[in-house]
Amino acid sequence: MQKLGALAIATAVCCGSFPAAAQAPKEQVIPVEGFADFLAVDGDTVWVTNAGRVERWSRKGKLAEVAIAKPCGAMVIADGSLWVDNCENGTLNRIDLKTAKLIASIPTGIAELKEAELQLAAGAGSIWIASDAKGLISRVDTATNTVTATIAVDPETSYLTYGYGAVWAVCLPRQTIQRIDPATNSVVKTTKLGRAPGFLAAGEGGIWVQEQGDGTVARIAPATGEVSGRVKVGDVLKWGDIDTGGGMVWLRTTEDQTFVVIDPKTMTVRKRVGKAEGSGALRYTGKGIWTSAHDVHTLTWWPKPKRIVK
Repeated sequence: MQKLGALAIATAVCCGSFPAAAQAPKEQVIPVEGFADFLAVDGDTVWVTNAGRVERWSRKGKLAEVAIAKPCGAMVIADGSLWVDNCENGTLNRIDLKTAKLIASIPTGIAELKEAELQLAAGAGSIWIASDAKGLISRVDTATNTVTATIAVDPETSYLTYGYGAVWAVCLPRQTIQRIDPATNSVVKTTKLGRAPGFLAAGEGGIWVQEQGDGTVARIAPATGEVSGRVKVGDVLKWGDIDTGGGMVWLRTTEDQTFVVIDPKTMTVRKRVGKAEGSGALRYTGKGIWTSAHDVHTLTWWPKPKRIVK
């Protein structure tokens, strides 16, 4: 994941000065050699992409390693498997969670992007992947490991998530979010976003999109597909990550702090946690939050901040 901080505004109305960075809860820092980046949570363990491999870690250490020539983009877990792109050969790779073995390598093609990064989505019995930068998303059936449909989208669409019965697909250069109906395998709504939109997550009443160039997180109403509010976080939000859970939105940043906690009901930043430590990913769990920081070669486990999430 690659670069951006928190003040909140509801529906684009500014309301005050930035709060001071909050004291971080007691975290556990785990050294990881190489280039620990994208994360996917599997119970009490976490999978992380690294140089030439994906690894499975717990708070006690590394549990498994699977060779992937060039893992790239945000992974997903579905149907007992970890799904990860391999940008070396343009395949979608399936790793069995129980055995930590590669069980399928599916030739989907992978979008070669100028600026944006990749994010897989899982839903409707399928994995959804940006398979061509010209503007194609491929739908892979998890029962058969085959491509069952391709969907035309804006060129260089690459950030995907699934939620509220639809696939949501962000295109950075055209600044759009597209809603894909899995029943028809077609785009049914396109909405304009702010500057340099990126990673997104579904949950807590909305679809949440980083607007990296504006330093904001946009909330998309699932029913309408329209922007229904924004939270101002900092000057920029480049190359961070985002997740939802426990009644909050969790945003990995690269400037001023490690991550911020956003209250989706009040559209305010509730807390800023940790020191700035460059690019990395974030995933929420019921017990705490995992972050990566590939420039300083670490994974970090953060207990959920008290007085925010019960």
